Amino acid sequence: MIKTLVFSLMLSMAAGAQTEVRHAIVLPSYKDLKYPPLPPLKVPDPAEITLSNGMKVMLLEDHELPLISGAALIRTGNLFDPPNKKGLAGLTGEVLRSGGTKARTGDQLDQDLENVAASIESQIGETNATLSFSCLKENTDQVLALFRDLLSSPEFRQDKVDLAKTQSRSEISRRNDDPDGIAQREFSDIVYGRNTPYGWSIEYVDIDNIQRQDLVDFYRRYYFPANITLEVIGDFSTAELKAKLEQIFGSWKYTQPSVPAFPKVEAKPAPGLFLASKDDITQTFFHVGELGGELRDKDYPALEVASEILGGGFSSRLFQSVRTKHGWAYNISANWAANYDHPGTFAISGSTQSAHTVDTLKAIDQELEKIRTTEVSDDELQTAKDTVLNGFVFNFDRPSKTINRLMIYQYYGYPKDFIFQYQKAIANVTKADVLRVAQEHLQPKNLSYVAVGNPKDFGTPLASLGMKVEPIDLTIPEPKQAAAQADPASLAKGKALLERVQQALGGADKLAAVKDLQFHADVEVFTPGASMKVKQTNSFIAPSTVRQDNELPFLKQSVYTDGTSGWLSGMQGVQTLTPPVLKQIHGEAFRQLASLALSDRDADRTVNQAADGVLDITSKDGERVSITVDEKTGLPAKLAYTQSPAEGGTAVEEIFTDWRDVDGLHLPFQWSVMQGGKKFAGVTVQDYKINSGLTAETLGKKPAPSTPTMPVTPAMPPKPPAPAAPPAPPQ
Repeated sequence: MIKTLVFSLMLSMAAGAQTEVRHAIVLPSYKDLKYPPLPPLKVPDPAEITLSNGMKVMLLEDHELPLISGAALIRTGNLFDPPNKKGLAGLTGEVLRSGGTKARTGDQLDQDLENVAASIESQIGETNATLSFSCLKENTDQVLALFRDLLSSPEFRQDKVDLAKTQSRSEISRRNDDPDGIAQREFSDIVYGRNTPYGWSIEYVDIDNIQRQDLVDFYRRYYFPANITLEVIGDFSTAELKAKLEQIFGSWKYTQPSVPAFPKVEAKPAPGLFLASKDDITQTFFHVGELGGELRDKDYPALEVASEILGGGFSSRLFQSVRTKHGWAYNISANWAANYDHPGTFAISGSTQSAHTVDTLKAIDQELEKIRTTEVSDDELQTAKDTVLNGFVFNFDRPSKTINRLMIYQYYGYPKDFIFQYQKAIANVTKADVLRVAQEHLQPKNLSYVAVGNPKDFGTPLASLGMKVEPIDLTIPEPKQAAAQADPASLAKGKALLERVQQALGGADKLAAVKDLQFHADVEVFTPGASMKVKQTNSFIAPSTVRQDNELPFLKQSVYTDGTSGWLSGMQGVQTLTPPVLKQIHGEAFRQLASLALSDRDADRTVNQAADGVLDITSKDGERVSITVDEKTGLPAKLAYTQSPAEGGTAVEEIFTDWRDVDGLHLPFQWSVMQGGKKFAGVTVQDYKINSGLTAETLGKKPAPSTPTMPVTPAMPPKPPAPAAPPAPPQ
């Protein structure tokens, strides 16, 4: 009976649950949510002093963590680069730190700082330079001493100058790899003027013109106490730190004349449509805009609100039109970028499907016309102003930002409360203000249109926009190689020395009879902290067909060229060789021992004796190599040359040993490759085959795609040898 009752109750409860009516909960609209206004910002007031040597100092205590950091702001910049040595300021800023001091090399400083979890960094930008530090409070004295030595007496060691120049050459060689970077660079150069410090490009010849003394002279001109403002923030006592800084820096009394003003921007509008053709991309990257203004301009707040409405985010007009409505682009934005002391740029930028390049540019024109002719809506205005104003808190989320901002304002001559003046101006922007500044400043007649893409895929030609299309030349000028000395005496001595080399290798006729050659070698490539072993097969057919097969620990790689074109096979499949790689392989072919030994039979080459036992061989197309001849044997003991700029422009030496007879020729079975004075690779030859009947058809056969046999660790990837990096023996 009890069981029956319980069961009945359960059924009754279940039935009740089934018949219960639930009502949806109605949530308020997000539009009805109310937020209190942000509290007023309180900016701490740093202590300001001037040391006895004229250095200005700003100090701000922050006892939240036991840390101290600071930065010296120096009045200089790359706008002071000499016209024939562009890039000098950047190299100076880099090597000031990496070159170390008289007492400690840059590498030793790295170790010292790493041991105490500290850092010191240096750089020179467009209109200022900085040397910054950070450390634990307990290590302040040690780090400040190193900081002082770097600021007052950097050493600019030659090896670090060479390394920085090599890195700069590498950056130049890769500057056309990123299409968005091309669009941004070319737009800036066009708007500011290519022949001005604001718009010129750094070329190989500029880097080659820069010597260590140039860095020293640049440093001495601008790094002096009266030209420096030092900020320090952290867990310290202001009174104690004042005394310490006077003790550390007060004895540095070096002076120079006042630094001149930075050059003014004299650019005029450069309207037009500019195209950089790049056939290896499937999108068009663009910049559309003109010269902008400065932060202190009265119209800047309204212009920032206008650009926010036009292209500031997901709700902006350009985004809604080009991406959301039409789906032509993934990203598009507009920005009125003002600078402190010279005009910035207004730019609408992004990327779009190649086939919709013209459609996207037309849509941009339409939105520009719309914002210039009709007032924006109340919602658009409020959203844009809120976006700018709500981002204000991030200007003060760390005390370091506060003191840095105040130092920058002082540096460029702005009032201390400028940011609050600007905040108030943003809040007061009206719809009428946005319309007025758009009409006055966003002038269609002044706009420069820069596009980077493949015109074959545009669908509609750019010319349909009604403007003349001006091509942009992306060629990277090669540095001029110094010609070899060509006086009769050196030519005669060079010919005699070359004939001795020919005889030592087996005779000129024997060398000329080599039609094809193949050798197998074990190569060890040395990288920082590790090495990598590679099995290599090198095949040659005279005069210029080359193939190299590399078996790396994680994949197989092959490269082939017939002298004019070729391919590279590896993890990414088979790819056509780019001009820089073809030039690299052309250089390797030029440096073949047999080819060099027969240079007296090539009318395009000049052979001189550069010094006793040293041959200097150059070609009309700019290749150059130095051969040190062994005094006893007449064999080439060392090849010395400079890599192509695309490879970094590093000085390379190839040192040959273990010479053996192979079918009447004398060939090396071992050699070392030195790059920048450090060992890069060691080569051990297993066997040679001469005139074995190799054919271009056989060498040109493409291998199956390579699949990695083990994952490559992104953190420290082993550096495989360049496609034709190790030198090859005679063809």
